[in-house]
Amino acid sequence: MSLKALNKTQKEAVEAVNGPVLIFAGAGSGKTRVLTHKLYHLVNEGLFKPEEILAVTFTNKAAKEMKERVLKLLKANDLNLSMGTFHSICARVLREDIDVLGFSRHFAIYDVKDQLDLIKVLFESFEISKNLVTPNQLRNQISLFKNKMMEPKAVESKAKTILEKTVSKIYKEYQKNLKLNDALDFDDLLTFPLEIFKKKPSVLKKYQKRWKYILVDEYQDTNRAQFQFLTNLASAHENICVVGDDDQSIYGWRGADVSNILEFEKTFSSCKVFKLEKNYRSTQEILNAATAVVMHNDKRASKNLVAANGSGETLGLLETIDEQEEASAVVSSIEKEIKLNKRTFNKFSVLYRTNAQSRALEESFIRQGIPYNIIGSVRFYERKEVKNVIAYLRLVVNLKDTISLRRIINFPARGIGAKTIDKCVEQAKKDKIEFIDVLKNPNNMEIRGKQADALFKFYNIIIKYHDLRKKLSASELARSLVEEIGILTHFKESKEPDAKDRFDNVAELLTSIEEFSVRNPDSELSTFLENVSLQTDIDNWNDTDNRVTLMTIHSSKGLEFPVVFIAGMDEGLFPLFRSLDDKSELEEERRLFYVALTRAEEKVYLLYATNRRRMGAETVNGLPSRFINEIPEEALDRISFSSAVTRKFVAGKRKKDGLTQMVRTVTDFDDFQVGDNVEHSIFGAGKIMALSGTGENQRVGVVFNDGTRKKLIVKFANLKKI
Repeated sequence: MSLKALNKTQKEAVEAVNGPVLIFAGAGSGKTRVLTHKLYHLVNEGLFKPEEILAVTFTNKAAKEMKERVLKLLKANDLNLSMGTFHSICARVLREDIDVLGFSRHFAIYDVKDQLDLIKVLFESFEISKNLVTPNQLRNQISLFKNKMMEPKAVESKAKTILEKTVSKIYKEYQKNLKLNDALDFDDLLTFPLEIFKKKPSVLKKYQKRWKYILVDEYQDTNRAQFQFLTNLASAHENICVVGDDDQSIYGWRGADVSNILEFEKTFSSCKVFKLEKNYRSTQEILNAATAVVMHNDKRASKNLVAANGSGETLGLLETIDEQEEASAVVSSIEKEIKLNKRTFNKFSVLYRTNAQSRALEESFIRQGIPYNIIGSVRFYERKEVKNVIAYLRLVVNLKDTISLRRIINFPARGIGAKTIDKCVEQAKKDKIEFIDVLKNPNNMEIRGKQADALFKFYNIIIKYHDLRKKLSASELARSLVEEIGILTHFKESKEPDAKDRFDNVAELLTSIEEFSVRNPDSELSTFLENVSLQTDIDNWNDTDNRVTLMTIHSSKGLEFPVVFIAGMDEGLFPLFRSLDDKSELEEERRLFYVALTRAEEKVYLLYATNRRRMGAETVNGLPSRFINEIPEEALDRISFSSAVTRKFVAGKRKKDGLTQMVRTVTDFDDFQVGDNVEHSIFGAGKIMALSGTGENQRVGVVFNDGTRKKLIVKFANLKKI
């Protein structure tokens, strides 16, 4: 295998090996191809052994795809390569050397829910009013401190107001309690390796010798801790290659610093710079529009993207009355695309700035019977019943994990209430022992009868499986534990309406642990729990499902679709109001729009509403986003749209904000009967097999000629009698 598949600039970037290399990779310019071929080149030419290479990405999905491609190029079955996300690589370092900081190698990794649970416990301890600051606000603030690498002492020294002093106090206690629980949060995963390197330089030298070549994907998204982690590792040999696009830096709100890529040459003065400007994804019309907008930013490196796929179509622009009509316009446009261009549902993606925008879209998709996936909804491992089982497993691995203990001490219900838990906490503090250890002597806390028996039994089960954790596989331990506790039986016998779903989810979790054990026969349960902690919803997204994908623009990073809808292009929604007076935030919003546009391969639809409900019932007048105005007029095709649902103005009724109240009325629909042959714009011809209701509330059950069965609301379905 040679490098013939690469263009001239890509090939030069791949072959540049000695010393630092910076690759500006414009959207769709073959970044992944360059990364995989570089890895292939390093190994195939014998320049570095696989185990001497560190490759860092931002998602598990990207790491998995990259490794699969490299294996295919090398015609190998496996490769001893250190590849993964920043969090997974740092977790690997910590599992090896965190004892330097006084933690055990079986530390727990707390997700957002665990962090909030811990902060809520601290709120109760210090009797802090949620009117001053909410647990979620405080968690976000702590995360921001950590991204800026500000330790509790530094925050405390700068605190002046009551709020600042309260935040600094909780931050200090939060870190203290994490250590007591032998736990880290996601931000600690990034900062703790730096503390280890500083405290024990010999550990840093060990990793510098281990990883002699470093490759970094999406470098524009690195924060201060990630930047320092990489520069520490690379300082000994300077064999580092970073790939990224400053125009796609969209994570400033979580600490990413676009200057890391823009000033890479200052950090590594001898670096070679390459610009990948040939785009293999989008049409020139899409690229021209994206470039015209992002050029309004000052903080960027200039690029001239040229499309390999020709000029393409202009961008569709639809003005709608409100979010309901906007959703109808999306559905209508999908129907036309399917009919005219024979597309399938998985060729479409609908992007939006905020999660709240998905509601109207989902309702419209459900009414029309259009299948969809929504990225960013509750992840499998965050579902309550799944998280409860995982909490059992985490406690078995780490007996100090009091957040997991609190979560499951009364699941399934065993009569242990909040007052009993408080007694246990007080006794643990009094005796200066772990929370788990007070459970074996409930009599010391004057707990008697069924409660005492329940605590003692719970303690014995946890200790039993803690002792078995290295003797059984992850799968054997999990199945045996779930069976002994009676979790599946609990859901099987439950009368709750969603009990069947919860039963299935726990069964699915056990299956996933079993599959993990088969793939990793030598791995312990703690490895599975770490993998779960570092999962994101996009890692499990399946683009082979024939469904329309709905997601925020942030979630769409790295993905591509033939047709992309960008909904909510209203000034104040995109860009957000809060960014309008802050130049750096506005530039990031503009980069976010650039990312949204460049997800599209063939066609883009932009939609905005002249009225939109925000913050509950409040309706505001909508103006088109400034980003629309920054696109040249000749690049836009203004499409007129009128939904089947129209509005009528109600005489004399005006809302407090001065807007005329609108009432939705149906202008026309057919009154169908069972046996009628009908046609649907997407599903084709079919027959009505069931019918309920009349007039505007009429619903029909249709069996289409291809066997598809759908329940539809007549006034929204646009069915035609044949």
